[in-house]
Amino acid sequence: MTAVGTQPTTLNGELIDLVIGERSFALDGQTGSARTINGTIPGPLLRLKEGQEVTLRVTNRLAEITSIHWHGILLPPDMDGVPGVSFGGIQPGATFTYRFPIKQSGTYWYHSHSGGQELQGMYAPMILDPAEPEPFMYDREYVVMLSDWSFESSETLLSNLKKQGGYYNFQKRAAREFLSDVRRMGFWSALQDYLMWHQMRMDPTDFADVTGYTFTYLMNGLSPSANWTALFHPGERIRFRFINAASMTLYDVRIPGLVMTVVQADGQNVQPVTVEEFRFGPAETYDVIIEPTEDRAYTIFAETIDRSGYARGTIAPRPGMEGEIPERRSRPLRTMEDMGMSMEDMSHMKHSDAGGMTMADKTPSGDMPSMEHGQHDMETHDMPNGDQTTSTIPGVQPVKHGPDEHGTGNQMVAEYSQNRFDEPGRGLEHSPRRVLRYTDLKSPVPYPDQRIPEREIELHLTGHMERFIWSFDGNKYSAAKQPIVFRHGERVRFTFVNDTMMEHPLHLHGMWMHLENGAGKHLPRKHTVIVKPAERVSVAITADAPGRWAFHCHLLLHMEAGMFQVVEVSGYEP
Repeated sequence: MTAVGTQPTTLNGELIDLVIGERSFALDGQTGSARTINGTIPGPLLRLKEGQEVTLRVTNRLAEITSIHWHGILLPPDMDGVPGVSFGGIQPGATFTYRFPIKQSGTYWYHSHSGGQELQGMYAPMILDPAEPEPFMYDREYVVMLSDWSFESSETLLSNLKKQGGYYNFQKRAAREFLSDVRRMGFWSALQDYLMWHQMRMDPTDFADVTGYTFTYLMNGLSPSANWTALFHPGERIRFRFINAASMTLYDVRIPGLVMTVVQADGQNVQPVTVEEFRFGPAETYDVIIEPTEDRAYTIFAETIDRSGYARGTIAPRPGMEGEIPERRSRPLRTMEDMGMSMEDMSHMKHSDAGGMTMADKTPSGDMPSMEHGQHDMETHDMPNGDQTTSTIPGVQPVKHGPDEHGTGNQMVAEYSQNRFDEPGRGLEHSPRRVLRYTDLKSPVPYPDQRIPEREIELHLTGHMERFIWSFDGNKYSAAKQPIVFRHGERVRFTFVNDTMMEHPLHLHGMWMHLENGAGKHLPRKHTVIVKPAERVSVAITADAPGRWAFHCHLLLHMEAGMFQVVEVSGYEP
C-alpha cells in the first residue's frame, strides 16, 4: 500500500521489469487478496520521455492468464495488450516483452485487460514527459489516482447483478419520499411518475451498478480514513494529475476553497479553463493546476456520481493536518430526458391519467424508431427496412446500426436523442459551482487532420438492466458477427446513440477521437468519452493505425457483460 504523503515508486529508462503477482491487501481492518504490479496498489509510476523507445518485460506469477494494456498510448496493435484481439495474453510463469516508441506526452495509465484483475488492484500511473516545454508552469506535481475496491470478486459482483440489476442500490425511493413528492407535485402527478418507472421496470435512482454498499473508494490506494496527503508551500502552483482508475465509478472532483485550472484532458493539452468541479469516468484523466495561498489544509473530495460514497485526501502545508469533509449532497434522480423522451412525450405523460399510460413504444420491438434530433442540422434518409436515420454529413448516408431482433435485446430505445456536451451531468445541473463541460475543452492549436469526415458510422449503446446484459446494437460481443471496419487513412465520423439510462465511458484503443463539441478547428482529442443517457455524440477519427483494436465501455462489468467490440483498420499486414 502506498504510504501517506508519498507517490508510487517511479521506474524509468529504456528497460523496465514488471512482475504481476498476488498478495494480501489490508483496508480499514479487513484483509483480502489483491492482484498487483510489483507488489503495490497502485503499481509503480512509469516515467518515460517522448521520443524514446521503451522495452517492458512483464512476468506473470499468477496462476491465471494476465495482460497489461497501456491506456491511451499509440503503439503497434500486438503491443496493446488485449487478449483475444491482437495478443494471446501472458501465460502463468511466462514473461512477455512489450516494445514500442513513445510518440506522445501527458498523463496516462496502464492496467490489466484480463477478467477482474483491474478491480483487484492491477493499475498504475504513467507519465510521458514532452520533448518540448509545456505551455504552463508549476512548482510541484502529484499523481492522484482514484479507484474502487471490493472484497467481493468481480465474478460475485457480476453474478449478483445478473440476479437483480439493482442488487447494490440501497437508495431507491421509499414511501416517505412518495409522500414528499405528493406534497411537492400533487397526488396524480406523483402517482403517474412512480407508476411509469414501475411499468418500465426501471428506477430513477440507478446511477451506479455497484455502490458504496460494497465498494471502498480509494485515493492512491488509501481509503478515506487513511487520508492521503499532499504537501505544499503557500503561493506555489501545484499540478495534480487526476486519473480515474476505478472499475465502475464516475467521480465528481472538487477542492473546496480552491479553483482548478484544467490544462490537459486525457494527456492532451487544452486551452486552460478554470472550474471548481469536474466529473470524470473510468479511464479519463485531467491535469489541473491549483494555487493555494493560505496556510491551511484543503480537502481533495471525489464524490461518487450516485452519492453513495467518496474518496478523499488532503493538501496541507505540514504533515498531520486534515482538511474538512464537505457536506454530502443528496442522491440525484433520473428524468424523462434521460429516458429519451421529448417535451411532447413529457407533456403527454403529464396530462394522461394513470390508467392510460403505456410505454410500449419505449420497449424493444425489433424495429428501430427514427432518431428525431441530433447534434447538427441533419439530412434524413430512408433505410431499406422503411425506417429513417440521420446523417451529420450532407449527402452522405451513415452506416446504420441499431438493436438487432436476433440480438440480446434492449430495455428501451431513446426516441429523442440529442447532444448533451454542454451539460455538466445529472446531479450537477443545479450546482452553484462552475463545473467542467465537454464544450469547455479546446485544443491549443488546430488539430492536424482538418478533413471533413467522408462517412459516418452510427452505433447504439444498448442494455437490459434486469438481465444485466450490455451491448452495442443489441448484440453482446460474443454475438457480434463482424468487426467495425475503418478504411486505412480515412477520416470517419463515429456517432454513438445511448439507448440506455446510464452513462458509458467509451474507450477506443489505438487512435484518438476528436470530440465534435463546437470548437471548430480546435476540437480536443480524447481516448475515452462519456456518453450520457439519451445522448447522441459524434467524434471524428483519422484511421491511421492499421490492425485490430478494442472498443468498449470502460465500466468493467459492462465490458465483461458484452459491451465490447473490435474495430479493424484495413490494410494491416502482421
